[in-house]
Amino acid sequence: MGVTYKYFGAPNGATAARVPISMRPEELGGDELGMGGMFTRIKPETVAAMVLTGIEGIPLHKVPPLELVVLHPDYAVVKLPMTVVDPLRGIGEESVGAAAFIWSTVPDRGGPRDAFEVYQLLHEWQDFSHRLHEAGHQPYCLVWP
Repeated sequence: MGVTYKYFGAPNGATAARVPISMRPEELGGDELGMGGMFTRIKPETVAAMVLTGIEGIPLHKVPPLELVVLHPDYAVVKLPMTVVDPLRGIGEESVGAAAFIWSTVPDRGGPRDAFEVYQLLHEWQDFSHRLHEAGHQPYCLVWP
């Protein structure tokens, strides 16, 4: 049995901490990742590394840590650094494709390995970053076993 992640936006940590496991996507204000809310097995650390190494050129060992917002016996909520979503708003197709290719060649790491899968994921994150920016929200991730 693995861990499941749900990415969403919230105006602040206090709001993000109140997100219960049973919250429906429409209660998140349309700020969740993916159409209708996307539950995924891709870790926030992997997403952060994918964006920052593939787009910003930051070495893996310099990717900033996630911030723990709440730790509950049944789930946790973490905040992703804005540096993970901000770079996606200003890049075009060529940069997304290049980042996907770069990430698909990184050895010994988890997450999608196929460049087209990474490309699609980065596009979903790009849309997510635009919605977060428009709402004035920050990225969070609900984590539970």
